[in-house]
Amino acid sequence: MHSIAWTDLQHVLAVASAGSLAGAARSLGVNHTTVLRRVLAFERQLGVKLFARLPTGYVLTAAGEEIAAAARAVADTVHDVERRVAGRDLRLTGSVRVTSTDTLAATVLPSVLASFQREHPAIRLELTTAAAIANLSKRDADVAVRPTGSPPAHLIGRRVASLGFAIYAAPGYLEQTPARRALDRHTWVAPDDTLATTTIRTWMDRELAGVHVALRADTLTAMAHAASAGIGVAALPCYLGDHVPGLVRVRGVIPEMATALWVLTHADLRNTARIRAVVDHLGAGLTAQRALLQGT
Repeated sequence: MHSIAWTDLQHVLAVASAGSLAGAARSLGVNHTTVLRRVLAFERQLGVKLFARLPTGYVLTAAGEEIAAAARAVADTVHDVERRVAGRDLRLTGSVRVTSTDTLAATVLPSVLASFQREHPAIRLELTTAAAIANLSKRDADVAVRPTGSPPAHLIGRRVASLGFAIYAAPGYLEQTPARRALDRHTWVAPDDTLATTTIRTWMDRELAGVHVALRADTLTAMAHAASAGIGVAALPCYLGDHVPGLVRVRGVIPEMATALWVLTHADLRNTARIRAVVDHLGAGLTAQRALLQGT
């Protein structure tokens, strides 16, 4: 048997994770015919079928499960080596991938990232937004700027501020429905089930069960703009609600919804010069905006 190439294992893991050639191709940055060709060639090399091609997608066979398990172990080792090597990099050059939320990326982060780029033009920044913390262990990102009450144990960093939340609405809505009306008698814009673990959804489920919800959205940005259009009131982080034109506060900051904003990286990357520079700059820049973040 010929030696197994790491790239073949990567293709198997990508298909197993996505359940489709198209999904695997997107994650690998290639076209789906390349993924199919590599998987078929790898199956011929091994002499076994790795996937069952079902109407619902690609499912690992028993042999495929064994190969995928081995590939995951190899991937963990490769990512560990990459982090350790990167951790010894003392150059203020290269790229740093920052992951955050869409709300922070649309409000407080741009000015901080812009000032960093002016100070360190040789460092290229990449910004990605997603609902969940990217996997820093697998180098999906290098630095995370995230609201969380309890950061993952394997990440290190600094707590830069407490995040305040308040209830917002459009003036037009408040002309029809007075702000002083009991909260459970307002029409609401609320998070959908994809945001079920957020402090806003947790607070609403506890305090406002059964309230009339006119619209649910899968991002806080969408909620903010729906509220600014007059659909109803929405609980939002103050840095977002105070930023969107056409919104005013209906109530003051609600302590029960407060959480913390952290700047985090993996322990193996803390001595990488470019990553340390990003972490330090983000920490200082966001701390300077603490009043906005806290809603005070």
